[in-house]
Amino acid sequence: MARDYYEILGVSRDTDKEEIKQAYRRLARKYHPDVNKEPGAEDRFKEINRAYEVLSEPETRARYDRFGPEGVSGAGSGFQDVGDMGGFADIFESIFSGFAGGMGNPTQQRRRSGPARGDDLRLDLKLDFREAVFGGEKEIRISHLENCEVCSGSGAKPGTRPRTCSTCSGSGQVRRVTRTPFGSFTQVSTCPTCNGTGMVIEDKCDACDGKGANQVTKKLKITIPAGVDNGTRLRISSEGDAGQRSGPPGDLYVYLFVNEDEEFQRDGINILSEIKLSYLQAILGCRLEVDTVDGPVELIIPAGTQPNTVMKLENRGVPRLGNPVSRGDHMLTVLIDIPTKVTPEERELLEKLAKIKGDRTGKGGLEGFLGNLFK
Repeated sequence: MARDYYEILGVSRDTDKEEIKQAYRRLARKYHPDVNKEPGAEDRFKEINRAYEVLSEPETRARYDRFGPEGVSGAGSGFQDVGDMGGFADIFESIFSGFAGGMGNPTQQRRRSGPARGDDLRLDLKLDFREAVFGGEKEIRISHLENCEVCSGSGAKPGTRPRTCSTCSGSGQVRRVTRTPFGSFTQVSTCPTCNGTGMVIEDKCDACDGKGANQVTKKLKITIPAGVDNGTRLRISSEGDAGQRSGPPGDLYVYLFVNEDEEFQRDGINILSEIKLSYLQAILGCRLEVDTVDGPVELIIPAGTQPNTVMKLENRGVPRLGNPVSRGDHMLTVLIDIPTKVTPEERELLEKLAKIKGDRTGKGGLEGFLGNLFK
């Protein structure tokens, strides 16, 4: 028993035409044989097309709603009159214009045989923590297609030139019209003689074997802006693959990834780190030299500083991307190093001090005294 066409497209019976079109686009893209190689995908694709052909036209949809599949057994059965193909061909073409055998029009044929932009390329680049913070110049090595210098990208031996393909008359495509009792069905496919270029090279360039481009490895110097982070993408114009038929080259996209630092962490445009103080430094206060991305900086520790206190060094963080004058802060978390062992002389002094201060913990001795100070 044939499946319900509304069920095939995953829509309800009161769905409007636009929602049916959207459902068809989604499913056709998923199950097209050039994309989906799973068993049964081609049959599913045909089923989806059949359902859309019937439900996209108000007249056939009305007959289907009234009589079921028998009411539309002659309509949309794989062949349609050319004059009625506009809606279906347009939507099919917008999804699958990149696939061989897709529906086409004269404008697209001319475009395929004309200049074509080269492919974009991607390069992943790792940076050290400080390189990401301050930026600078970086040398990279890439491999891409460049136009052949001998034939200037034409693919033809110097002194000769490609000729227009006689099979497709330079369009890059061939059309086959099938006559049926229901009208004419036109299939458009890539020209097998010129492989869609519209031109035939009789005398190939020896330097590039008629391809018009060669794979070249080169070094580039790129500028890393201050403040970049994981996932930042840099676009290097015209450093992708060479275009075809005098088309412009593509671009190179550099994706940045920042190595972790042993001492510093990043939180947006702020930098985080820890400093460890002795219990005496925390009690009495001190001046301490701490590391920052700018180098050593003197930090004043107030007397009585408590564990996990966060101290801020302004404008010592990461420059704001696109505005390097504006910087974040460096946030330092204080850790107190309490000794597990002390000398007899230190213990005697600490116990005297504990008696002066008074032990309110009930634990007594050094543990109680330090607990008083840092609770």
